[in-house]
Amino acid sequence: MTPTSAPKPDPTVLAVIPARGGSKGVPAKNLAQVGGIPLVARAVRACLTAREVTDVVVTTDDAAIADAARAAGEALGAAERVHCVQRPPAIAGDTATSEAAVLHALDAYEAMHERIADVVLLVQCTSPFVTREDIDGVAAAVVRDGADTAVTVAPFHGFIWRDGSAVEDGTHGVNHDKAVRPRRQDRPQDLLETGAAYAMDVAGFRTHRHRFFGHTALVTTDPARVLEIDDPHDLARARALAPLLDPSPLPTREDIDAVVLDFDGTQTDDRVLIDSDGREIVAVHRGDGLGIAALCRAGLDLLILSTEQNPVVAARANKLKVPVLHGIDRKDLALKQWCDEHGIAPERVLYVGNDVNDLPCFAVAGWPVAVASAHDSVRAAARAVTTTPGGFGAIREIAAWLLGPTLTGHLSTPTNSTTK
Repeated sequence: MTPTSAPKPDPTVLAVIPARGGSKGVPAKNLAQVGGIPLVARAVRACLTAREVTDVVVTTDDAAIADAARAAGEALGAAERVHCVQRPPAIAGDTATSEAAVLHALDAYEAMHERIADVVLLVQCTSPFVTREDIDGVAAAVVRDGADTAVTVAPFHGFIWRDGSAVEDGTHGVNHDKAVRPRRQDRPQDLLETGAAYAMDVAGFRTHRHRFFGHTALVTTDPARVLEIDDPHDLARARALAPLLDPSPLPTREDIDAVVLDFDGTQTDDRVLIDSDGREIVAVHRGDGLGIAALCRAGLDLLILSTEQNPVVAARANKLKVPVLHGIDRKDLALKQWCDEHGIAPERVLYVGNDVNDLPCFAVAGWPVAVASAHDSVRAAARAVTTTPGGFGAIREIAAWLLGPTLTGHLSTPTNSTTK
């Protein structure tokens, strides 16, 4: 028999995510949350879920960014595939190129793992809506289709003008003759570079030291997802678009170990009734009580965490048989301490809030959730938003996300602190 040759090993495809700590346009930009997830974590998730990607390297000069990247890997059960490289100061300034960061990360990865990469990707945190399909598209163009480089592009139909009033040729059309206005269907198809994802053959990249060489494949993506965050207005747009463009973000029981609830505006409608003696009365929803009881039976740890000092908070918690911390100024610190004391990973905590004092807790919890009546800034920072306002059954709705509409799914022997 003629011996058969050994199968060719799968190529190593390394996704490099540059994520500097410094940013003049948006301070701490790569940690800014869109859809309740830091930008660097969004990029890591997209890369880890892409079929073609072997490993992910985040090159950064910021420890908090590295921690957020590792947490994103742990949340997907792929911590071993996420590597953080300390970027030297020489290539961490405003004038440093992305290519320099990618080359350094490539060298560091290959030295650490004694493994040569075949294809390297450049994936930008500042494109919050890059998808795994985009990443697989550029990677496959090089790995499987023989391109030297690849880039994501989007169809573009605009007329581009250049202000040349100070030079001899004057103001003029760049991609059109200003004397002729053809219909869109009669013009050549223009494609806009999205800035989201690039792929390069490693040998060619090392030789040419820039991202475009040889044959460049154009991978078309959805123009609705094209957005690069360079200033606070871009960030605000991204947060407004996230509920429309992100895949269904609703958590399941498998995602969550604990549920932490704000009180005013979350379990109430944020109104207070005051009698003639100055006593305050609030209204709560019976459906929320039903949902909280079901979450307890399902074995989840629960906590009510509130800045409100009114004894009505403790009274409601006592009726629900749920632990409570109220009159708390720094809820985020209290949340971290509670997680440490109970051995709960913060990324597996669902935190429900409604106003700006909940935002620090949103940065701690893996599943920040806003009720439908929450402040706009809170809704924008949330990973999921209920359809029900606070005080009208929003907690019952969240319980249905985790346990199903009947609230009977995933029942187990109660182990949470409310029953000990």
